[in-house]
Amino acid sequence: MKLANYVYGQWVEGSGEGAALFDPVSGEQLVSVSSDGIDLARAFSFARDSAGPALRVLGYEARAGLLGAIADVLAAKRSDYYEISLKNSGAGEGDAAFDVDGAIFTLKTYARAGRALGPARLLREGKAVPLAKTDAFQGQHFLAPLTGVAVFINAFNFPAWGLWEKAAPALLAGVPVVVKPATPTAWLTQRMVEDVVAAGILPPGAISIVCGSARDLLDHVQACDLVSFTGSAETAARIRNHPKVVANAVRVNVEADSLNSAILGPDAVPGSGEFDLAVKEIVREMTIKAGQKCTAIRRVLAPAAIAPALAEAVAAKLAGMKVGNPRSEGVRVGPLVSKAQQAAAEEGLALLRKDARVVFGGGEGFAPVDADPAASAFVQPTLLYCDKGLAAQYVHDVEVFGPVATVLPYADTPEAIALARRGGGSLVASAYSADAAFLGDLVPAIADLHGRVMVVDSAIGSQHTGHGNVMPTCLHGGPGRAGGGEELGGLRALAAYHRRYVVQGGPALLEALARDAADAALLGG
Repeated sequence: MKLANYVYGQWVEGSGEGAALFDPVSGEQLVSVSSDGIDLARAFSFARDSAGPALRVLGYEARAGLLGAIADVLAAKRSDYYEISLKNSGAGEGDAAFDVDGAIFTLKTYARAGRALGPARLLREGKAVPLAKTDAFQGQHFLAPLTGVAVFINAFNFPAWGLWEKAAPALLAGVPVVVKPATPTAWLTQRMVEDVVAAGILPPGAISIVCGSARDLLDHVQACDLVSFTGSAETAARIRNHPKVVANAVRVNVEADSLNSAILGPDAVPGSGEFDLAVKEIVREMTIKAGQKCTAIRRVLAPAAIAPALAEAVAAKLAGMKVGNPRSEGVRVGPLVSKAQQAAAEEGLALLRKDARVVFGGGEGFAPVDADPAASAFVQPTLLYCDKGLAAQYVHDVEVFGPVATVLPYADTPEAIALARRGGGSLVASAYSADAAFLGDLVPAIADLHGRVMVVDSAIGSQHTGHGNVMPTCLHGGPGRAGGGEELGGLRALAAYHRRYVVQGGPALLEALARDAADAALLGG
């Protein structure tokens, strides 16, 4: 079966055999995708000229209602999406829930939040400012929705959430979406779009999907469009430097590589609540979705006196987790999504081993449960220990996108800060400590290179939302090597899909223009 593309308000099958999608456990071919023959220029024009105006005439509150309706459709089809996740991503129920239920929850969150903006179709930013000696001439800042399209080039690890965490604020802003999902796991994204289109919720062209090669996708972007990319820093650089992107000054939002850290404070000694919480979270981040999360813990920083015991505790937990076919009883860790990703992870692991010794895993003698190692794409959860600190050659630069983490001992707080910053910019760091002095030094010192800092102590316990769990009400993104982008953060996300401008004129005119505008201050709420 070949998956169709939804463009210019109709389903169109790409020409040729297309690229095959596989079951990462059995190696069985499932479906194929092709974008060959699709008129992308027409797809962009249809979305801009037909769907965009149809969305923007509704206003924010009405568009929030559309998001709620989409969430209801997806919730009703939840079991179908779990089955596709199992087949195409090797995701067990817990891993599928992280993706599918996370997508539905995000849509519902934006549906609720968007109602606060009311029926307005633009935003007023602040008060009018005087520009003359009297009030006769003033300036008023506004935010208006972009009149172009939001182009999403997404990663393979979250085919459900990766679409809807971007699409929810874009559609709420009144901007139509064109999504190009990563080919290896495009099936789930395509099915969700198919179900939403069939439900007739959105104006035709408000959401389009192109499966397979991106081809000339970026050749058609214009000044009022936005490109949002999740993936490698190398590909992000090509997108940013694309001639059309540069010539038209197209907005680009990027989420790229990230060597996220878990940092234990000096008080997180074995037997303490903070130590136990750190062990639990490190293991969870290594094994959920087989470590295939942009926010997963890659480096674990611990005081030198604590680090060996921490590594032993994490290794002991990993030893009790079955790795293999998620259809089999007791299996806790599934495969990577493809043989290509398996090869990339093994290549990266080989580099890390030049800096570090293996504490657990490493692949020797590893055999997945109920799966053929030759056909499947498993990587054994692997914990390493590196005592080279800042002198390490690969640990701070190579992200292994799989169930792999490295423990690094530090001598004092300044070294912990330096190690965390050596990652060059990350999506998230989590600290496990109740030491106010340590946290008072650490958090401000790493904040400018981290999009999110999560602090956990025994008083919080298990109530925290998780190191790697992205909440729609909080910022997702990171500086430097993490891409420099920002997503989510509640209604703050709408700012990316609006253009700020100022109108200068008389007070009566400005009052008339602002009469039906919502207060932009709501975006920070």
